[in-house]
Amino acid sequence: MNEAESEADERPSKGERKRHSEALQNLGEALIELPQSELDALPLPEPLREAVALARRITKHGGLYRQKQYIGKLMRKIDAEPIRQALQAKRERERHAALRFRRIEQYREQLLQEGPTALDRIAPGLLEPQLAALNTLIQRARREAAAGGPKHAGRELFRTLDELLGTISR
Repeated sequence: MNEAESEADERPSKGERKRHSEALQNLGEALIELPQSELDALPLPEPLREAVALARRITKHGGLYRQKQYIGKLMRKIDAEPIRQALQAKRERERHAALRFRRIEQYREQLLQEGPTALDRIAPGLLEPQLAALNTLIQRARREAAAGGPKHAGRELFRTLDELLGTISR
């Protein structure tokens, strides 16, 4: 095998280059969807930041398509790994927040169904004033649920559980 064939084997294939370019363009499109505060926190070069800002203002499909292509071209010229890591960290935070929300919602439902007896299992080690306040909230929420009216105490119970579990897990 000669040197030219050896170099050709080491270069990525056309398909690999295309997949890499599409992944970078998708990453650039994800930047367009980010809230401005999160975009500002990312380490972006100024031309890319301006291209993303322009893409947010474009409403015509063809123009937006071309702008996304341009963002993909700019993405190929920079190290995209910090951007990829920042977006991954954002997804992880959102996933953890969703899991926490579901867990608190499950705890609230258990408390509403079983009453204060479920407190020892859900939040062991609570102080007496915390237990008394939660018991009161649980009873109010159960009465509201039975009456079918607004569920103010249920929402307050959720917020209280959120605060308590946040202090317990720290």
